[in-house]
Amino acid sequence: MDKQQEAPIGFPGIARSLIAAVIGGIAFKLLHLPIPWLLGPMFAVLIGSNTFKGRFIWPGQFRNAGMIIVGYTIGLAMTASALKEMSYQLPLMLLMTLLLLLWCAGIAYPVSRLAEIDYKTSLLGSIPGGLTQVLVLAEETDGVNLTVVTVTQVIRLILIITCVPLLVTSPLFGQAHAGSGAGSPLSAISAGWDSGLLPNMLVYALVTVGCAILGNRIKFPTAFLLGPAIGTAILQWTGFPGPALPSFVLNAAQLMIGVHVGLMLKPDRLTHKVRTISLAVGSGLLLILGAWGLSVLLTKLQPISGATGLLSLAPGGMDQMGIIAHEIHADLPMVAGYQLFRTFFIFFAVPPLLKLMFRYHGKSIKRRETQ
Repeated sequence: MDKQQEAPIGFPGIARSLIAAVIGGIAFKLLHLPIPWLLGPMFAVLIGSNTFKGRFIWPGQFRNAGMIIVGYTIGLAMTASALKEMSYQLPLMLLMTLLLLLWCAGIAYPVSRLAEIDYKTSLLGSIPGGLTQVLVLAEETDGVNLTVVTVTQVIRLILIITCVPLLVTSPLFGQAHAGSGAGSPLSAISAGWDSGLLPNMLVYALVTVGCAILGNRIKFPTAFLLGPAIGTAILQWTGFPGPALPSFVLNAAQLMIGVHVGLMLKPDRLTHKVRTISLAVGSGLLLILGAWGLSVLLTKLQPISGATGLLSLAPGGMDQMGIIAHEIHADLPMVAGYQLFRTFFIFFAVPPLLKLMFRYHGKSIKRRETQ
């Protein structure tokens, strides 16, 4: 166990993380970089925690609180009409998810050969699922290098939430509102902050926190995000309006998630650091390239903007993609829908398929050895 894990969760460590995060957010804001309150804290804490070992602490409850806020924001966008439209997208969702997974499987083979690691480790490092779900599967699979899987997944996540905002806010993609599928700002589809809905806000707070806790207890995938999103959507359908959150609350949620991501990367655990990190970066960039290609295909099949297409298919976390979609006013229901579908597909369908494939592969090796 490393020093970060052994260090007690005390005020000094939390204060250091918070100060570094705020400095990083302000710096990114002044530099006019995209998603400053997510990326700024992430990089500031990443640098600080790897420079001063064991001195940066961030309780998981803070990250969970940020996830609940983002889940509430996504739930507001999941109106009945939006979900009805998304139901027509199910065949395309399945097709795009399968194509992305096949692309990942193809990338994993040359990476395994170049890195001199087994294909199982390389494949689990490339799967674009939630970090928690993939690590649980890696722990349950014999012969997998958990450190390589963790580092590869974290580097992929960092690349996604660094490169995708730069892409979707670049002139290459134009305005997110281009195309009839562009979404509206959340302020246009929910009640305003100052519209006298404080009682409603208290009800939503109880519902979102309750759904997050319940989802976590029943082992729901990404419970602190999906639980509040589903609870908010259902409550909204009953005619109980939910107020839009002010920007400082959304910025705080991004900061809480960004610090958590920054603390996940621990390069000192790696052997062959340069080679492993280089291949992880290369495979991550290829994943982004594949998602970009599929997003171009999706925009040909659906009247959506390029930014919405890329955010829908980007192999990152739904919380980060939801934040970016909200910031640039992309079609948030579509982005959340595609990301949600892939999350469930990878959580429920991919593990048994991979276990079956690994079992068959193991039996094939044993048969060849006995011949």
